Amino acid sequence: MQKILGYMRKAITEYDLIHDGDRICVGVSGGKDSVILLNGLALLRRFIGIDYELVGVTLDPGFHGERGDYTPIQELCDSLGVEYHVIPTQIGEIVFDIRKEPNPCSLCARMRRGALHTATKDFGCNKIALGHNYDDAVETFMMNLFTEGRIGCFQPTNYLSRRDITLIRPLVFAPEKVIRSTALRLNLPIVKSKCPADGHTNRQRTKEFIEEMERTDHGFKDRIFGAMKRANIDNWGGVNYVPPEKNY
Repeated sequence: MQKILGYMRKAITEYDLIHDGDRICVGVSGGKDSVILLNGLALLRRFIGIDYELVGVTLDPGFHGERGDYTPIQELCDSLGVEYHVIPTQIGEIVFDIRKEPNPCSLCARMRRGALHTATKDFGCNKIALGHNYDDAVETFMMNLFTEGRIGCFQPTNYLSRRDITLIRPLVFAPEKVIRSTALRLNLPIVKSKCPADGHTNRQRTKEFIEEMERTDHGFKDRIFGAMKRANIDNWGGVNYVPPEKNY
């Protein structure tokens, strides 16, 4: 877990993510990324020198008309001293049963965002922490480039003015393989997604493409991520970004 905490401290410092007095809503889907995020933020409180509170929130999508069992996440939060809430939703029913979306991820993401923003305000939080990692950033950049023909990615942090909340992503320097191995080694509780589209998305195809490129051209991901930082795409350069000098 020390390596994960190092990645998180670097992100918090480089992107100025957390301040004294923050009350942070942690989106906990139950997957490895969100559980590691929750665990890491709880541990960091002990020594990072920033006074902040955490509230874990799980949106239960109700896939297949069934409610998920998040008891293991509740037990983890209890052990960490973190307030925790499970919010039942009809997202699964609306996306797959009523709308029968052929490309469900976009609508599902919008509905989850809206519900999580509402929960953030309801529980008196001023920030939302999401578990997007290093690989997610590279994949999103490549998806935007190949699918939409644009250069862009999500931001490490951004202020949502209409809701008066700030979204932060403290895991953006942590590679997925390190997150996976850490979750296994610590035997953290993982709640498997029951999403019908799991493993059959554009993101999964992009992930497989990047993995193949990495196998044949080692360092591919690092070069993409480095280019994002050097060009300060969507503020990936950090709060102390200085544009490189141009050599003509």
